[in-house]
Amino acid sequence: MSHVPSEEGGLSEAAPDVNNQDLLDNPAQKTGNAPEDQVPHVVDEASPSSTSSFELLDMDSAPATYREVQPHWFFCPRGEDNTTWLPFSREDSDKLENALNTVGDKEGDEVVIAVDGERYDVHVRERKRYAVYWEQGPTEVRRCSWFYKGDKDTKFMPYPEDFCKRLEEAYMVAVTLNEWKTKLEFPSGETVILHNPKLIMQYQAVGLQDEWQSSPSEQTRPRTLKRGVGNITVEIPEGEPEKVDHLVFMVHGIGPACDLRFRSIIQCVNDFRSASLSLLGSHYKRAQQDGQVGRVEFLPVNWHSALHGDATGVDEDIQRITLPSISRLRHFTNDTLLDLFFYNSPTYCQTIVDTVASEINKLHTLFKQRHSGFNGAISVVGHSLGSLILFDLLTNQRNGSNARQGVLSGESLHHDTLQDTLTRLGLQQYLDTLQAENLDLESLALCQDSDLKDLGIPLGPRKKLLNYIRKKWLSEDSKNRAGRLPPGIQVQPEGSSDQDGNQSSAASKRRAHFHRAQSVTSAVEYEYFDVGIGQVSINYPQLAFHPQTFFAFGSPIGMFLTVRGLKHIDPNYSFPTCKSFYNIYHPFDPVAYRIEPMIVTEVDLEPMLIPHHKGRKRMHLELKDSLTRMSMDLKNNVFGSLRTAWQSFARIPVAALPPLDEANTTIENDLQESQASAAVSASAKREEQRADFWTKVLEWPRALHKYNLQGTCEEAESSESAEQREQPEIKVGMLNEGRRIDYVLQEKPIESFNEYLFAIQSHLCYWESEDTALLLLKEIYDKLGVAFEQPQQ
Repeated sequence: MSHVPSEEGGLSEAAPDVNNQDLLDNPAQKTGNAPEDQVPHVVDEASPSSTSSFELLDMDSAPATYREVQPHWFFCPRGEDNTTWLPFSREDSDKLENALNTVGDKEGDEVVIAVDGERYDVHVRERKRYAVYWEQGPTEVRRCSWFYKGDKDTKFMPYPEDFCKRLEEAYMVAVTLNEWKTKLEFPSGETVILHNPKLIMQYQAVGLQDEWQSSPSEQTRPRTLKRGVGNITVEIPEGEPEKVDHLVFMVHGIGPACDLRFRSIIQCVNDFRSASLSLLGSHYKRAQQDGQVGRVEFLPVNWHSALHGDATGVDEDIQRITLPSISRLRHFTNDTLLDLFFYNSPTYCQTIVDTVASEINKLHTLFKQRHSGFNGAISVVGHSLGSLILFDLLTNQRNGSNARQGVLSGESLHHDTLQDTLTRLGLQQYLDTLQAENLDLESLALCQDSDLKDLGIPLGPRKKLLNYIRKKWLSEDSKNRAGRLPPGIQVQPEGSSDQDGNQSSAASKRRAHFHRAQSVTSAVEYEYFDVGIGQVSINYPQLAFHPQTFFAFGSPIGMFLTVRGLKHIDPNYSFPTCKSFYNIYHPFDPVAYRIEPMIVTEVDLEPMLIPHHKGRKRMHLELKDSLTRMSMDLKNNVFGSLRTAWQSFARIPVAALPPLDEANTTIENDLQESQASAAVSASAKREEQRADFWTKVLEWPRALHKYNLQGTCEEAESSESAEQREQPEIKVGMLNEGRRIDYVLQEKPIESFNEYLFAIQSHLCYWESEDTALLLLKEIYDKLGVAFEQPQQ
């Protein structure tokens, strides 16, 4: 007997408008179409393709035993798009299933399960997934057991949970009673036909039918249904190790998009994290099996949204002065390229560095809360402008030995009170106004002109007050800086003189860690930091930790330092709290600049070539090196042969061999002379010289051939040794503990055809570069003492 589920979820008799038995026994009889028009996808699936085969399958097979389906949990990666569903790892899916089985779906306290390396929290009852470390709207989560694939779909999609429940109930009845060819009709209009355990089809809802259309399959193409995640083709990710060995914060560059696909920093960091997990499995496999290696956590740091948010109002100000023509290009410029100018602005530079530092510290606190047992090191990564932001931050950090009080906590500022300051300036009538807002000298120094204007303070008094605070601020900070710098790091402008006009000898002898020419054209106040970097006066916040390594991707640090007036970095300089620094770039990156030439000026060092993650050079680079070596060998051999021939021609000519009779006469004369004791020695010496000469002449071709063969081998060995000598152990300052700093990626073969065509892509390639990820992992685990393994090809 055929059954369909009622709207309440139970089973009822089939709807009278469709004859189930006629439809199932002969699907083509009502329209005259061929059977393949009715079930077009059966051939692609490993299932019968005709009704007769369905009946044979049912008659020959024994009734199957019903087994409850094992559900798997899926999530939607984007809240606004529910057409893409990705599976959780098996570990996360099992955790969610166990939590649901424990608490059930009844109302009660929400159950929160951490998934995806504890970067997301899933609210089990709500079926929502929330991001922990960044701002992202909640996305839907499903407990899936039935899946469908349409005619144009490339992969199976999960059904909603209520739909899966009703399908599972009908399937259980059909298996238990061994009654197939059952049709189910759902309130939304979908029709599902259970032909047999291996063939279940769904027909979409149809509109008003006319006399020419009487079957659901005539209007819509059917969907193929599959039960259980094991019966579909889907890549279920492996779970991440719980142990975190290292934490890395990644700061993006200009603009909201980080690659040519206009993906956000969150998506790019997710790809970088996935690449690192894959490389750990291939290059640290044995260490993973021994439990020495866990994983490296990468967290994105987003500062662009804070700069362009409503708090600053900069987008509205820029929009008012933007021309209406070429609107898309101007919007791109305002949203992306202007970030470079914002960073050179005293106002917005402070906003950017404050946002980056506070975001890093916030993420660090959250991570420590969720990983209380973490005791590993922390590194930072900056791409493009993000690397410059991190460079300036790390340059102005302070360690325990030279910890300095912030500008707002200067000693003299604390000696004065707000009342004393206002009395000194003759502005005591505004004391009550400021105290009503709980303002003191520290908070007053953070106020801007617009803040005091909102309090009703006139223009003259507020300018007077702000000018006094700013001058007090800068003077105290300059004194603190001059007094706290260790010997050899204090920077004094060149050519300084005393009151008598004589130049200071100490100033001429002192070598600053950074040398820069004084700017005489800028009206903006610049100050010397601990290393003498000229930059707009900014109060740099402090990080809550000391980074182990700083990685710069496609970095313009060298260019910015040169533009600021820095010409040379002293080899003895290092970051106060970070001991390692890597400058990684693509050879065609138009934004990247080198660092080593600013440290080592007397030697022209080639950058270190980053090995391919498969342990070799790219084929086109190997071919280029081989051709170069071959041409050098050929040139050396040709010149060597010519040089040998020329030397042989340039020798003093020797008389030709004498005729045989003359030779015999000479020998007889020599024998006669040998009887005399005086002539014996002279004749023996002459014969020895002649024999040695002709031996050399007769053996010259063979010796030349042997020389050429040996020369080729020697040249090959010398080329290899020369290649090894190209990268000597040179201490390139202390920015990276004496090691090399500049590392260059290997370009792809297609990129070498036209470097201009791939210039922009080269600046955005670091997020997907496995070679870059492997360099990070090798640096991290080398310091942990974990052996690196080169996988076999």
